[in-house]
Amino acid sequence: MTSNDLLYQLSLTLIPNIGPVQAKILLQHFDVAEIFKTKKTELEKIEGIGSVRAFSIKEFSDFNKAEEEIKFIEKYKINPLFLTDKEYPKRLLNCYDSPTLLYYKGTADLNTSKIIAIVGTRSHTDYGKQATEKLIKELAAQNILVVSGLAFGIDAIAHKSAIKNQLPTVGVLGHGLDQIYPSEHSNLAKDLIKYKGGLLTEFRSDTKPDKHNFPTRNRIVAGMSDATIVIETGIKGGSMITAELANGYNKDVFALPGKVTDSKSAGCNYLIKKNKAMLLTDAQDLIEIMNWEDKAKKNVSPGQTRKKGQRELFIELTNEEKIVVGILAEKESVAIDEINIKSGLSSSTVAAAILNLELQNVVLSLPGKLYQLA
Repeated sequence: MTSNDLLYQLSLTLIPNIGPVQAKILLQHFDVAEIFKTKKTELEKIEGIGSVRAFSIKEFSDFNKAEEEIKFIEKYKINPLFLTDKEYPKRLLNCYDSPTLLYYKGTADLNTSKIIAIVGTRSHTDYGKQATEKLIKELAAQNILVVSGLAFGIDAIAHKSAIKNQLPTVGVLGHGLDQIYPSEHSNLAKDLIKYKGGLLTEFRSDTKPDKHNFPTRNRIVAGMSDATIVIETGIKGGSMITAELANGYNKDVFALPGKVTDSKSAGCNYLIKKNKAMLLTDAQDLIEIMNWEDKAKKNVSPGQTRKKGQRELFIELTNEEKIVVGILAEKESVAIDEINIKSGLSSSTVAAAILNLELQNVVLSLPGKLYQLA
């Protein structure tokens, strides 16, 4: 890849109104450099682009910003991974909103045969810590790649346990590679790189760790992994959104059960109860269901349809939730992919909206990643 190729690849991510979904559509018709040279009349004819986005492409001139990012990439020896690159995480390509460009600092193989994501609460219990450490120790012989978010709590425990058991581990960030958040994990981040793991992000070097970046980050955690494991989480939060995203991507989800009286296990118990996650007690559960001993994935019977709950009265819905409800009102059941496409919202926003609607008994989850109004 030449620096000129990278200039256009970076620039594609800078165009207003052009997100990952639209970038994929454009790349089905043109090489990345051709996108910037194609006439507006030709661009606006493409389904999913239209006149507004075509105008944004033709008006784009901020190539200096892309050139500055290239200088940062070259200075710190960062590996940019474009959608069409051989080293780009192939599992992510199956996600409709996979990032157009990723920034990677590390040596772990992002396309290795076995990848798991481990997520959970920042304020974990001893039970969650011990369960995470035990699970990773039992999985050491499987030569897996452990993915998490470098956050406090279960994320950090998963990374540290992987290093201790000589497993590569990758931290997916919600900001650029010019900083580490939280700053207390700077040494841990260095260890991830040192011990054959790495750091991965879709955000440029000038991107701050804003709150809204982390649900977006979670789709990479879920999408690049074969299975997502939720250790401890409350009924709401980032881990629940990651589990919802993984389900939406048709990935396997596992959850560690806990006491029904423990608020930190409420999310895990909910996922299991609603057939959104398989119960996980030890590494053997995971190995058998994933059929990793035979290197062939086992067909797991879909869970039973959820029972309808009593819908709450006088529910106030957000604008995003109203969009989802409107789509579900059109027919008896709707697939998650159709909801994502029709809503025009990001997958993390849809996942959060669906989760809240389920908690309020407005929406029901069906086998096969289908949803319907309660």
